[in-house]
Amino acid sequence: QVRLVESGGGLVQPGGSLRLSCTASGSIISINAMGWYRQTPGKQREVVAIITSGGSTNYADSVKGRFTISGDNPKNTVYLQMNSLKPEDTAVYYCNAEGERLPGVRFGSWGQGTQVTVSS
Repeated sequence: QVRLVESGGGLVQPGGSLRLSCTASGSIISINAMGWYRQTPGKQREVVAIITSGGSTNYADSVKGRFTISGDNPKNTVYLQMNSLKPEDTAVYYCNAEGERLPGVRFGSWGQGTQVTVSS
């Protein structure tokens, strides 16, 4: 089993910043990519940012220039620095990791989610 634990969500005013963290633990041989997704009630979960083990990153257009994803490979940890937050960034943010947990056995795991609320 691979477990993801997120932290760092909360309430922030528009224009403010938050930093999310997510650490993967358990039976892990390697992680190919980690990412952040978000979901609001009644909508599908959408990708926010993804980082590969090689350091390549991709961002949703809505967060480019405001959010930065980074990773600490030895710690199996990914961060999401969110700046210039807007009310429309309000959502539950989920961490995702994909990799290999046993020789030839891949995994894809989700965290439990952390609430981010942007409001004055």
